[in-house]
Amino acid sequence: MTSVDHLRQVRLGNLRTVLLALVDRPGSRADLAARTGLTKATLTNLTEPLLAGGILVEEPATLAGMGRPSKPLRFHPGGPIAVGAEINVSHLAVETLGLDGETLERRLVPADMRRATADEVLDQVAALIREVTATTDRKVLGAGLAVPGVVHDGVVIRTPNLPELVGVRLADGLGRKTGLDVQVDNEANLAALAHLWPRHLAGEDFVHVTADVGIGAGVVLNGEVYRGVSGFAGELGHVVIERDGIRCTCGSRGCVERYAGLDVILREAGRRRLDSLRRALAAGDAKALDAVRKAGEALGVGIATLTNLFDVPTVVLGGSYAVLYDHLHEAVRSEMDGRVLAGGERHTRLLASPLGEFAVVRGAAGLVTRRAVQQPERLFA
Repeated sequence: MTSVDHLRQVRLGNLRTVLLALVDRPGSRADLAARTGLTKATLTNLTEPLLAGGILVEEPATLAGMGRPSKPLRFHPGGPIAVGAEINVSHLAVETLGLDGETLERRLVPADMRRATADEVLDQVAALIREVTATTDRKVLGAGLAVPGVVHDGVVIRTPNLPELVGVRLADGLGRKTGLDVQVDNEANLAALAHLWPRHLAGEDFVHVTADVGIGAGVVLNGEVYRGVSGFAGELGHVVIERDGIRCTCGSRGCVERYAGLDVILREAGRRRLDSLRRALAAGDAKALDAVRKAGEALGVGIATLTNLFDVPTVVLGGSYAVLYDHLHEAVRSEMDGRVLAGGERHTRLLASPLGEFAVVRGAAGLVTRRAVQQPERLFA
C-alpha cells in the first residue's frame, strides 16, 4: 500500500467514526472531538465536504453554560435516503429512511404472492419504490430487499412458500427495473437488524422472532446478525417439536410453523385476516383465544430450544406476533419457563417489538444506510 492509499484509508476510517457518532446523536465539533478522540482541526477537515455535499447541516449556535456558543452538527434533513422493500407471502412493503433513522415514507400493500412469478413480484415492488421516491429530490443511496427465504451469494436458494423465487438473483432484477444498487437478505435477519441499527432496541444479544405463513428468527450475537455458514441460521419455523407431527412444506414433520404460523392461527380461529383476529380477541372470542394460546405453546417450545442453543438474554416477538403479543406471551412464557435450562437462574426477557410489522422493511432500508455510514465513500459516489 502506498502512502497515498494509507492516508486515504485513515481518512475514510475517521469519516466512519464521525458518522457513527452522529448516528448516535448530533453534536458540536467539541462534543464530537470528546466522543471520537479526533482533534477539532481534523473534525473540521472531515466535516466540511459533508456539509458542502448536503450530508450534514450545522445548526445555529446555542449557548450552553460557560464558554463559546456551540454549533451542533447533524444529518441534513434533505440529505441522502435509502429504500427498504419487503416481499412476503401475503404482502409487499416499502419504506424510505434517512441516515439519521427517520422514516419518510412507508407503504404496506396486502397481496397474495404465492403463485406470482419472480418478474411479476419485482414489477410490483419496483412500482412501489417509484411511488415512494417520486415525490422527493433527495439522493437515493440504494435499496435493501427482504425475502422470506434463505439467500446465499445473492441467490434465493430456499423459500418454500414462494417457490417461483428460488434460483433468482432478485437484487439484479430489481436493480434493472429501478436503476438502484440493491442488496438482498432474509427477512428475519433484516427484522433483527432493525433492532440494532440505527438504535439498539433489545441489547446486543437477542433473538427476534416473526411470523407470517412461515416463522423466522434473526439471531443477534455481540451486536451482529448471525447468519451461519450458508445463511440457514435462525430457521425457527423448521425446528421440529413433534417427531411424527404434521407434514411440513420443507419435507419434514412436526415443524414449529405447522402449529404457530399465522395462517395456522387464522384457520384455527376461523378468521381470514389479522385485523379480524385482533377484533375477535378483543371481544373475548373463545375460539380465537384458544387458537392463539395453542400457537403460543408451540412457539414457546421452539423458542426454548433456541434459547438453550444460543443462551441469549432477550427474545423479541415481532411482526404478527407483536400484534398478538398481549394474548400470546403468557403461553410462550409458560413453555419457556419449563423448558429453558436453569431458567430460574437466567431469566430470559420476552418483549414485543416496538417496530411491529414494519421491522422487516425498516431493516431492509437500514441495510443500505448502515453500509453508507460504514463505507463513507458511497456517500460521495
